[in-house]
Amino acid sequence: MTTLRNVIGSMDLEATLTSRDHINGQLRGVLDEATGNWGIRINRVELKAIEPPPSIQQAMEKQMRAERDKRATILKAQGLRESQILTAEGEKQSAILRAEGEAQSAILSAQGEAEAIQKVFDAIHAGNPDPKLLAYQYLQMLPKLSEGEASKVWVVPTELTAALQSITNGFNGKSESQN
Repeated sequence: MTTLRNVIGSMDLEATLTSRDHINGQLRGVLDEATGNWGIRINRVELKAIEPPPSIQQAMEKQMRAERDKRATILKAQGLRESQILTAEGEKQSAILRAEGEAQSAILSAQGEAEAIQKVFDAIHAGNPDPKLLAYQYLQMLPKLSEGEASKVWVVPTELTAALQSITNGFNGKSESQN
């Protein structure tokens, strides 16, 4: 019993329950030494059960419970960490894809606007407008220009005044010829 206590006492509490073969081997070695002088050789020792006192059993149960709680806490923390990493990676990919989509949208919008401007430019030059038509178009746009809050200064091109003069001269000439 003393040898058994020495072997078990040198072991971890959890190891005592899971290391029966190890305990058997150490006991056999100690008993073989003690009986060797008598001419007896011990070939095998078999422990059927190790029953520690109730206080040690309670201590072992507390230790095992604490170890399980520790493992559960570690696993929970690792799961939370991986979840946060995956969430962050998902948000990163989402932001990248959103930015790429916005960039592509801006490019397509700019290309569409450029094509529209080019078509208007080509149509204006194909129609060969005279200054009177341009002055008329400018006058139609003036109300739209004045709608904004920031429209405090209006730029009137010099060509407009010349075009307006030709329009008014055209009206004056027609009215005189009709009289």
